[in-house]
Amino acid sequence: MANDSIQRRKFIRWSSLLSLTSILPSGNLWAAGERELFKSNDHFEGSDRAYWVALLEKIAAPVLDNMSRGMLRKNMVMEVSPAWDNRDKTVGYMEAIGRLLAGMAPWFALPYEDTKEGRLRKRLHDQALQSLANGVNPESPDLLNWGNVHLAQPLVDAAFIAQAFLAAPQALWEPLDTVTKTRFIHAFKSLRQIKPGNNNWVLFAAIIESFLLSLGEEFDAERIDTAIDKILHWYVGDGWYSDGPVFAMDHYNGYVIQPMLVEVLKVNVAKGRHKQEVFDLTYKRMQRYASFLERCISPEGTYLVVGRSSTYRAGTFQPLVKLALDNHLPEEIEPAQVRCALTAVLKNLFIPATFTKEGWLQLGLVGDRQQDLADSYSNTGSMYLTSFVFMALGLPGTHEFWSKPFAEWTQRKAWSGKPFNRDHAVKY
Repeated sequence: MANDSIQRRKFIRWSSLLSLTSILPSGNLWAAGERELFKSNDHFEGSDRAYWVALLEKIAAPVLDNMSRGMLRKNMVMEVSPAWDNRDKTVGYMEAIGRLLAGMAPWFALPYEDTKEGRLRKRLHDQALQSLANGVNPESPDLLNWGNVHLAQPLVDAAFIAQAFLAAPQALWEPLDTVTKTRFIHAFKSLRQIKPGNNNWVLFAAIIESFLLSLGEEFDAERIDTAIDKILHWYVGDGWYSDGPVFAMDHYNGYVIQPMLVEVLKVNVAKGRHKQEVFDLTYKRMQRYASFLERCISPEGTYLVVGRSSTYRAGTFQPLVKLALDNHLPEEIEPAQVRCALTAVLKNLFIPATFTKEGWLQLGLVGDRQQDLADSYSNTGSMYLTSFVFMALGLPGTHEFWSKPFAEWTQRKAWSGKPFNRDHAVKY
């Protein structure tokens, strides 16, 4: 009981610190002092964005600062699952940068502002561009492992880099120099030697080829069309896809399937390769799935933890924040209720012990005692898929997602006896 009380006090101080402190230059934020001005996790009207930005800096800074200086391999503490499958650990560096940038891309796409947040964004953006250049530079200590026929994992995380480029081409692709762009195009094409598994992996191949298509480069149409056909065939109803021929109850519809399928179709529709009706259908399915995500957040800001890859934390909510970013949330869901629900989730997930003493994300969900939750393919770099939740920062601070007062989400209303929307299955 005493330990629980101590942990709760630490949590309150951590929440207050992240919510209320100014965004200071790197290294100074955590020395700003702990301020116990809020004893509740519920009401952060107007300060939620500051909390999100500060938390993103906490997560992103170790990766971007080190990789931009060619020091990621040297300094990143690479922890692996107790059940590690003995694959090459160097895959973890691409996992960290690819997953991180895919989540940060919409924020980087915002125009520069001479504010604390704007200056922080510019610093991290500059580091991101240098990190990308280092990732394909043969002379860099942080040259990424681009895989081979015996090492398939790089296909996954190269896909997240491609997803980042598609999400913010003017911020992440266009500023790269010609040599770096050429190196990326060559690296992406080299991944064709890797055959994706018969599951969500088909989308990793498809989004890489779709990015090449968006550039006007030569692309492998079969890797795109096979993925679209398979995923559509695996639709099981009511907004859910199966991850392969057999359905599994997990969060892969959120981590990968729904948003990546929509992104692949978006590019291919724009290039005249697929019909708008197919995109519209998959988008409606993602909206339905997102309604489940919002409803799975408890009144206290916890959520249903099921299936493999649970250590990906808030990456679960990618479709929900993607729809908020697009201004196309399901009509019964207000942007402010998504912000407030996810703020509560983040405060439950990111207590101090969720980070190592060096600042890297721990394996697990909450704190530092859940390493056994990590699957056989999980390492420190894998954990950065949680960054997808920060796509919402691509909405400016004036947007109602951030500016509207505190709003209750569905389960808070339901379990406090207040009116809330009925739910029913859909048949598209």
